[in-house]
Amino acid sequence: MKTKMKLKGRLRLYLQISLILGILLAIVDGFIYTLDTKSGAVLSVFVIIYLTSCLILLNYNKPIIMNELISFATQYGQIQRQLLRDLELPHALLDENGKIIWTNKAFETTVHREKGYNNGIHTLFPEITRDKLPGELEETQVSVIFEERDFDAKLRKISLKEMVEESDIVQASPDYDGYLIALYLFDETALNIALRENDNQSLVVGLLYLDNYEEALDSVEEVRRSLLTALIERKINKYFASLDGIVKKLEKDKFFVILRKESLRTLKENRFDLLEEVKTVNIGNEMSVTISIGIGADGLSYGQNYEFSRTAIDLALGRGGDQAVVKTPEGVTYFGGKSQQVEKNTRVKARVKAHALREIISSKDKVIVMGHRITDVDSFGAAVGIYRISKTLGRNAYIVVNEINSSIKPLVDAFMAHVDSEEPVILDSSDALEIANSNTVLVVVDVNRPSITECPELLKMCRSIVVLDHHRKGDEVIENATLSYVEPYASSACELVSEILQYIDEGVKVKHGEADCLYAGIVVDTNNFIAKTGVRTFEAAAFLRRNGADVTRVRKMFREDANDYKAKADTVSQAKIFMDVFAISICDGKDLDSPTVIGAQAANELLNINGIKASFVLTDYNQTIHISGRSIDEVNVQVIMEKLGGGGHMNMAATQLKGSTVEEAIELLKSTLSKMIEEGEI
Repeated sequence: MKTKMKLKGRLRLYLQISLILGILLAIVDGFIYTLDTKSGAVLSVFVIIYLTSCLILLNYNKPIIMNELISFATQYGQIQRQLLRDLELPHALLDENGKIIWTNKAFETTVHREKGYNNGIHTLFPEITRDKLPGELEETQVSVIFEERDFDAKLRKISLKEMVEESDIVQASPDYDGYLIALYLFDETALNIALRENDNQSLVVGLLYLDNYEEALDSVEEVRRSLLTALIERKINKYFASLDGIVKKLEKDKFFVILRKESLRTLKENRFDLLEEVKTVNIGNEMSVTISIGIGADGLSYGQNYEFSRTAIDLALGRGGDQAVVKTPEGVTYFGGKSQQVEKNTRVKARVKAHALREIISSKDKVIVMGHRITDVDSFGAAVGIYRISKTLGRNAYIVVNEINSSIKPLVDAFMAHVDSEEPVILDSSDALEIANSNTVLVVVDVNRPSITECPELLKMCRSIVVLDHHRKGDEVIENATLSYVEPYASSACELVSEILQYIDEGVKVKHGEADCLYAGIVVDTNNFIAKTGVRTFEAAAFLRRNGADVTRVRKMFREDANDYKAKADTVSQAKIFMDVFAISICDGKDLDSPTVIGAQAANELLNINGIKASFVLTDYNQTIHISGRSIDEVNVQVIMEKLGGGGHMNMAATQLKGSTVEEAIELLKSTLSKMIEEGEI
């Protein structure tokens, strides 16, 4: 059957207007017939001639017009195609899977490919993966880099459903939803260069503190003290001047620093080598000077950058000093921290904190004390010390312990033997939440991270919160604490609490069992007074001895079960040496009450091997991999554990890995150690 093409729309009306006028003329002719027959006859002849001519011309010209229209449409399509080919914007068509179907000249020039390149788009731009292609979304946008040029790639979905439905060549099912993808590349290189340059010129704010200014001056002759101060200031000013920075002295041991962000990148690349350079200043001083640096960057204003720097310097000092901390809206980065913090000889701070704690406890009805999850000897001993302080001030106190493991059971028994209260003193989380109210003081000991406390919900219920800890601060801290006493120099939380006990009240009387608990906490965290001990550690131990702590009783508390002793020995014997200086082993927690404690003890034992700088023991417990890290002095295990999401001290730290196997955790630990050594962090 022959298909005829017909015109329609305004063009058809335009061509038929002459016929319409002829018909109107014929109607007028009929009206004239009624008036004058001769005139009507003459007009009739004219109308017939006119209509005949119109029909002949219309039939003759119609094919010519159709051919001209088809020719114009064809030429117009060619023009459109040529315009797309010559379009200066790089443009390409992809199929649903990202395979290139068609490209224009600009695209071919940009990617240096000839016409007909039909590979996947990911071969040119690896950033455009399958999941970045528009599927449910009509349009997606991806930033790509090609030959050091930045492009903003926009991908738009073009439906083929209507085209297929109107096609006489192909037929598709009713639910057909095929489409093509139009890709446009916008060159953002110049804009990004301008943005980066503007970002590089933005200012960052820094605070620099001398950690041990007074102690360093005391270690040098009086006549040379001004020279030591001058050399340190010159070193600091010269260093930042080389980075186009400005240094302003605020106090004798505090400096204010202004830098460009580009200079901050240089500082990071050099890993803040000023920390080590300052230590080289020596004019006979027995103690090297160490500094702490806090820097705030990328804030919305200079004021916010300054607040960031204040927070950063607090973190640096709270982590023991001798390190730099950079805080941005995205997070916190640590550098340095390789030196042990120097113990302060003065007890003024302990006395001030003790008086503040007494005021806080006296203003409330009851006290709840909690430590970290899987309570250890130091945590429980410190809690017992706070219990004694509360009872001395006439307030009821409760200790939150969810699980009494074998390591603290002897201490719990010794403590409970001297408790004269009829109501329960040791509570689990649910009981503690029931008695907590707005008139309760919550004292957190041996931990400053809210997520690993025995009951994080208590932090939200209690308005008055006191934090007593000896671990270095990390990114996560307990906010809005009424009183915070975090001293990384201290050997243990029990040492801090023992000092506070001496200033709480002149008539304070510590019972023998309570003194044993506090003494045991110090013994465990110092590994029998071997690690991290100072003058104040022995003074705290002497105070406890005067109050009835017995070394023999404490030693008996630490006698191990045969299975525990065997498990620890097996852990030590199976240790593998990594990179000649790291001992890594696995503690089998099966049939052990406190496998993480055994793992920590085994890590301590591994340090006795000649040449070992740090030891790591992994324990699989409660579907979580616990890693205990220990060192003597050369390696900062805290920064290693922080890389894995944990924290602790310079020579004693730990972390927990969930959703991982022991083998995966070991590989992660090894790769972290290798990377940190390569980058000079350890």
